Amino acid sequence: MNMNRFRWRAILAVAAVLAATPDLQAQTAPQDPHIGYVYPAGGQQSSSFEVTVGGQYLKETSETYISGGGVSIEVVKHYRPLTQGEVSQLNLKLTEAREKLEEEQKQKGKTEPIPLEVVAKAAGVTENELKEMEVFRKRQEDPKRQPNDQIVEEITLAITIDANAEPGKRELRLITPASMSNPVWFQVGQWQERLETEPNDENPDPAIGSTLPVVMNGQVMPGDVDRFSFTAGQGTRLVVSAAVRELMPYLADAVPGWFQAVLALYDADGKEVAYAGAYHYRQDPVIYYEVPEDGQYVVEIRDSIFRGREDFVYRITLGELPFVTGIFPLGARAGTEVAVELQGWNLVENQLSVHAIVNRNRPVRWYSIPQTDNVSVRFPLQIDMTSEILDQEPNDQPEAAQEVTLPIIVNGRIDKPDDQDVFRFDAYGKLVAEVYARRGGSPVDSALTLTDANGKEVGFNDDYEDKAQPLITHHADSRLSLTLPGTGPYCLDLSDAQRKGGNDFIYRLYIRPPRPDFDLRVVPSSIIARPGATVPITVYALRRDDFNDDILLSLVDPPDGFKLDGGVVPSDADKVRLTLTVPPTATTEPVVLEMDGQSLGGHGQRRFSRPAVPAENMMQAFIWYQLVPAEQWTVVLSGKAGTKLPLGFPPVDRVKLKLGETTLLGARLTQETPAPGEIRVELSEPPAGITVEKVSAEGPGLVVVLATDADSVKPGLRGNLIFEAYRESTPAPTEATPSPKPYRTSFGLLPAIPFEVIGRAPRQEGRGAKSEG
Repeated sequence: MNMNRFRWRAILAVAAVLAATPDLQAQTAPQDPHIGYVYPAGGQQSSSFEVTVGGQYLKETSETYISGGGVSIEVVKHYRPLTQGEVSQLNLKLTEAREKLEEEQKQKGKTEPIPLEVVAKAAGVTENELKEMEVFRKRQEDPKRQPNDQIVEEITLAITIDANAEPGKRELRLITPASMSNPVWFQVGQWQERLETEPNDENPDPAIGSTLPVVMNGQVMPGDVDRFSFTAGQGTRLVVSAAVRELMPYLADAVPGWFQAVLALYDADGKEVAYAGAYHYRQDPVIYYEVPEDGQYVVEIRDSIFRGREDFVYRITLGELPFVTGIFPLGARAGTEVAVELQGWNLVENQLSVHAIVNRNRPVRWYSIPQTDNVSVRFPLQIDMTSEILDQEPNDQPEAAQEVTLPIIVNGRIDKPDDQDVFRFDAYGKLVAEVYARRGGSPVDSALTLTDANGKEVGFNDDYEDKAQPLITHHADSRLSLTLPGTGPYCLDLSDAQRKGGNDFIYRLYIRPPRPDFDLRVVPSSIIARPGATVPITVYALRRDDFNDDILLSLVDPPDGFKLDGGVVPSDADKVRLTLTVPPTATTEPVVLEMDGQSLGGHGQRRFSRPAVPAENMMQAFIWYQLVPAEQWTVVLSGKAGTKLPLGFPPVDRVKLKLGETTLLGARLTQETPAPGEIRVELSEPPAGITVEKVSAEGPGLVVVLATDADSVKPGLRGNLIFEAYRESTPAPTEATPSPKPYRTSFGLLPAIPFEVIGRAPRQEGRGAKSEG
């Protein structure tokens, strides 16, 4: 016994010395509920109605969660159509029953047809099952149907919206006893709402009538075109705005990966008078139209290539409503007063003086301007610390270029088609020139050209993909990053690649040295866990301008009991998988957490922090993934506390794994049962080349032997090791099962342990290594 204790202390000491020496996965299981659509996807204040939620694994839904106040929801019922296998089983039962009944008739000399109801009763097939078999048959025979398992189930919800519920977008989630769904957008509105009535493709649905403003809710099915008639008076400045991608940004199994809506407006003679196509510069199409005469009009919505399905959900808002089409300027310097001018339709107030301030290092701040009838319009501003100026016309030629001193932000316009704005400056070393326009809702499709004193082009860029803007599918903003060949002077030419222009062609141009920076996304945005559990999360770092510092992650003022482990994104990584441990007691309401990431100021870079924005990793068109921001990072603590973890690793700053060798980790038991020999651990989603080679009981704990493959792992690799602990037991042999197989009972995940791989990579042939022969 003394020898075992001595050996155990020695192993712990070795493990401590080894440790102290200075990918896209969401926390979801295959059975987690998934929402594919909500229909209708919104409702009016002071109303009660039912909605259908289509998705997968919804049967166990017992509760819901919706952000904001003033909305109550009750789960009414669940529906899932029969699967192919279930229909085959029922058909087999019916066939066997019919054959048996026919044989009995034959023996009695009877030949009358046997009614299906009689066969079904004999087979034990219910009337409801017969109806569902007919539903299945019709669905299978529909040549336009596009089956999708992710939306095959339905949950009906009864929703009540209070009169004082704040208008705007909310996040809706479904909760089961063991998990929580992805969030989807649900809109609370001020205007009357209508649901489409099919068929309305040839003869328009008259549901709107003369009621304006109004919101029309509908679904586009395969090959479907939805039309609605309404009356409008002369002089009405009509806005027709579709919410489509605003509700469901991406579809996993559709090309191009979203409902690509098209709007059209027709007069009483059937003449098209306005159109907003799929390639409108906004996320969803909008029509602006001044009605020339009293009469009846028809609005039409469809998919650009005539696809459709239950999840092609839309909301069309029609009326003489305030709508912002442009913001000038698109941003301001922090700490300054700026006069903002809004462009758009039906704006009663379009000027606002705002004080630009930074909120927790978020680069965007939202403001609002009241209009009429308790309506306000909201708009975002980019907030920066750099000096700002306005572009000064004329500056469309190098000889008339506007002189600027770097670093600088220029707020300007492409005033007319074929206009160019040219800026002259002296600079040397590394330079970044970046346009922010399309990302701010401007129609500018920018192009940047940099020329030297002799007019020779030294840099050009048309389109730049900003991974922090996943909802933008045409990355039309430009970005130049280069090392200047001399001190200048240089001319930077900004133009519209489509040679368009106008008062709403607004841009914000950054000209500066590189400024290393990053954005953070934390996945998943929804977590449900048993009290006291440890759950895995993933944080993605979207690095810019060669930012190569470590990022220290931390919770912002968390409630007691929440704890991060492994909270560092290594300098050479763009993501890290870490763990969140939750409090040991359940809560009556979901908890909203916040996380920050801080640059540590290494590699000569500045210290600053950025918020970790909650996100969902959404598949687009079978192949791409997009980190789509969510509104809240929500945690639900449900049920009783799980099985207490029977072991734990000593706290360490970082475990050093030797390349090509094994490393010992000692774990001490935290309770008397189960016995050490029954406990096993394995790595959860380990880095390639790092494996658990052996687990053995040693004294009052375990020793875990980790192997690091020199051919698969690079020296200097850093990250986290996340272990799952489980109990392996083998039932006693029985006569029926003389050799029973062992089974495992999981205790859950242990908090993440940071690691670093040390050592030299093996020498290879041809690079100084000796070879025989």
